[in-house]
Amino acid sequence: MNRKYEYQILSNMANRIDPVGAGTLSKELRLKEINLSEATVGRILSEMDEQGLTEKVGYQGRKLTNQGDTHLLNLKKENNRHMQSRELLSLLQEKGHDNLLELLVARRAIERELARLAALNATDEEIAELSRITKLQEERYGEVGTSPEEDVKFHRYIAQAAKNKVLQAAMELIRENGQLSPVLEYIRTEVRSVIAIDHKKIIEAIVKRDPDAADQAMVRHIENLMADVEKYYHKA
Repeated sequence: MNRKYEYQILSNMANRIDPVGAGTLSKELRLKEINLSEATVGRILSEMDEQGLTEKVGYQGRKLTNQGDTHLLNLKKENNRHMQSRELLSLLQEKGHDNLLELLVARRAIERELARLAALNATDEEIAELSRITKLQEERYGEVGTSPEEDVKFHRYIAQAAKNKVLQAAMELIRENGQLSPVLEYIRTEVRSVIAIDHKKIIEAIVKRDPDAADQAMVRHIENLMADVEKYYHKA
């Protein structure tokens, strides 16, 4: 069974309170530019009956079973993953090798200063939170890496601790509201990069309130990202 059709039919059924028949589903699918005849939809529904995803309700049509609801949820997650992958590949093509490197050069200049300032200006509460973030990342990801969301949170917290709103705004502009992190995470996965230890080194320097070490640790982190970008595009 074509999973695209399966997903569309189940989604349509899930939005209904009453049972629905193959004819109605066929018409509504055509409105979405999915041209399936009533007979074809009927065959797909019969297969779903056999799998326990749908069930007949007399002559009224069919409705989803609990198993069908669960299956649809899994299909939605799968569909979202495919969409995110397509968006990532589109972003990679859009940004390109040179653009990504330019963004990282700009990040290196700004974030090294943010790390330095964070080591000087972070409050005791922020130092404690940075330590907590390090521990959490180690527990969740070990030395493999972090999720894009965790990466954004990490860098934003350092920017906040730096107490320089101009540099913080510049960082946000360069990071394009978080778009850059998923792209770099994809590249790191593709080249099998192991750089989570970078975050730990940066935070250790800030916790020790050592601005020079924080500066150097951030520079190494960004330059490791630049090396991953070079490796990815040369590999491609």
